[in-house]
Amino acid sequence: MAASKKWLPYLLVSPYLLFVVVFVLFPVLFCFFLTFNKWNIIAPMHFIGIENYRHLFNDKLFWLAIYNTLKFLLLHIPLQLIVSLLLAELLNKHIKAKSFFRASFFMPVIVSGVVVTILWQQLLGVDSGIINRLLTSIGLAKVGWLVNPDIAIYSIAIMATWKNIGLYVILFLVGLQTVPPQYYEAAKLEGATRWQQFYHITLPMINPTIFMVVILSTIGGFSLFIEPYILTGGGPMNQTLSAVLYIYKQAFQYYNMGYSATLGFFYALIIMTVVILQKKFIEKEE
Repeated sequence: MAASKKWLPYLLVSPYLLFVVVFVLFPVLFCFFLTFNKWNIIAPMHFIGIENYRHLFNDKLFWLAIYNTLKFLLLHIPLQLIVSLLLAELLNKHIKAKSFFRASFFMPVIVSGVVVTILWQQLLGVDSGIINRLLTSIGLAKVGWLVNPDIAIYSIAIMATWKNIGLYVILFLVGLQTVPPQYYEAAKLEGATRWQQFYHITLPMINPTIFMVVILSTIGGFSLFIEPYILTGGGPMNQTLSAVLYIYKQAFQYYNMGYSATLGFFYALIIMTVVILQKKFIEKEE
């Protein structure tokens, strides 16, 4: 009886441990093992040492994909942070149909990313896109939202922001509702303006929520795949080729599984480094 009680905790956590081993630990170790091999799925693996890493550091297309992803993040993260916080502030007020607006903003989050991307494809098309039709109807020139190399990645950033903003609105709403109203009442008695209340009370009090939103936005932005895959295929001129899309192409279009694993492993290290630096910066500012 005593022996069975001793093993009971291990028995209860064994399903989770099995899940971690099969779906987390094994894929990571297998990915790391692949980085030292050349493999196209069909032929047997061939050990090539650090050749994949040499190829990575000389692969201009991969570094272009990294640069494109950073350009995407440069607009996506600030835009998502500012707009979601603004909307959360508005929804936190006493307004009519508050529940309706909250559900409306969250709706794109639960819709399939493929469906949302196809919807925006109809909006941003050059000739048949609804936005360009509206522009030409008032005498303005068409804009190559997805075919102009200079703005295509930013068009995708705006679309991705619209898709994900509902989640961060909800997170900010939760954060705003934890701020004691007595702080605002005391600030009003001292003659503080709304901006001063927001800057000196709201922002410091919801700093953990801001940190969470920044981290989630960063990780989600680095995972950019569906939007460029469907909208542009990485074009025009590879200017919307994201890092994840490039890794996907190496694996399932060119069947360079070993090199794709190397890219993925190295890319994961980049994401981890960026997140750690963000954490230290935000904590320092706090």
